[in-house]
Amino acid sequence: MSERTNRADVRPDAPGRDRGPHRWLRRTGMALTVVLSAVGVVGIWQFFSGAPGVGHFRDAEGREIYVETYDRAMSALPPPTATHDLATRFGSVRVYEWFSGGADGAVPVVLIPGMSSGVPMWAENLGTFLPHRRVLAFDALGDAGLSIQSVPLSSTEQQALWISEVLDELAPEGAHVVGHSFGGASAAAYAHRFPERVRSLTLLEPVFTFAYPPVRMLAWTMISTVPFLPESWHNTALGKVGGAEFDPNDDMSKMIAAASEHFSAQLPTPSPLNDAALNSLVMPTYVAIAERDSLAGGRSAAERARRLPDATVDIVPDTTHSLPMQAKDFLAVKLPEFWRDAERG
Repeated sequence: MSERTNRADVRPDAPGRDRGPHRWLRRTGMALTVVLSAVGVVGIWQFFSGAPGVGHFRDAEGREIYVETYDRAMSALPPPTATHDLATRFGSVRVYEWFSGGADGAVPVVLIPGMSSGVPMWAENLGTFLPHRRVLAFDALGDAGLSIQSVPLSSTEQQALWISEVLDELAPEGAHVVGHSFGGASAAAYAHRFPERVRSLTLLEPVFTFAYPPVRMLAWTMISTVPFLPESWHNTALGKVGGAEFDPNDDMSKMIAAASEHFSAQLPTPSPLNDAALNSLVMPTYVAIAERDSLAGGRSAAERARRLPDATVDIVPDTTHSLPMQAKDFLAVKLPEFWRDAERG
C-alpha cells in the first residue's frame, strides 16, 4: 500500500522543535521501515538463491509447541480413516486418508497444502468432498508439519518425485490433484512430470506458477518467517499474506504462527511455467485467482492460465490469498462438478 503526500501540507520543522516524543516516534518509524526493508531484501535473496537444505524445527521445545497447535487445528477436521507415514527418497511423508463406502470406485482427490499450513488448512473444505470421494491429504516435505525431510530438495522436479512416490502407494490409478499457494506450484510440477497420473488439476491461488508474486507481498511473506522479530510484526505479516486480519486466538492461526517461529522451511523456489510446460498440462484444469491481494499474480496470472489446453479460470470475487477458506461454499459446488465433468470427458 502506498501513501501520497501533498507537498503543500509538508512544512519544514522550525529550529529546536525536533525534540521529545515526536522526534522519537519519527526515528522509531524510520528504523522500523529500514529493518522491514532489510529483512525483506535478505529474505527474498535467500528465497531465490539460498542453498537447499533440510527443513527442521529450530529446537525440541519449538517442535513441542508446534505439534500441540497442530493437533488442536487437526481436531477441526473429520477423524481420518487412516494415517500413514510413507517413506520416500526425500523423507517420511505424513498422509491422512478419508474413505467411506459411498466412495467406492470414485477417482480419489489429493490435497496439497500451502506453505506453513499443512493438512489442517483444509478444515473448511474437506467435509464437502466427503463422503462421495476418497480424499488424501499430506504435509509437504521441507515445510512445517509432521512429515520429516531427510534429503534436500533442490528443484520442483524433486517435489514432483516425492509426491509421485506417495501416490504410487495410495493412488496408483490416478487422482484429482488440488493445490493451494505453494501446494499449487507443487501440484503443477507433479502434473507436468506425470500428466498421465492426473485426472484433473485444481490450482487455488498458485504462487510462482503463472506469474511472480508482487514484491511487497513476497516481502511480507519473508518477514513472517524471521524468528527474532516481535510477535506483533509476525502477526501483521501473516495477516498481510493471508489477506485478512490475523486472529491470534484462532487454532489455525496459532499453528501457522508456531510454524513461522519454530520451523526453518527448506523448499525449492518454483519458476513460472514456460510455454512448453503450459502446453504439457493437457488434463482438465481449474484455476482460481483471488480478486484482491493475490499472491498468484492476479489478472496477469489468470490471463496466462487461460492459455492452458483445457482450462477453466475464475477470478473469485471477495477473496484474497486465503481463497480456499473464503470461497468454501463456492468451491463446495464448483469442484465436485468439475471432477465429475473431468471423468465424463
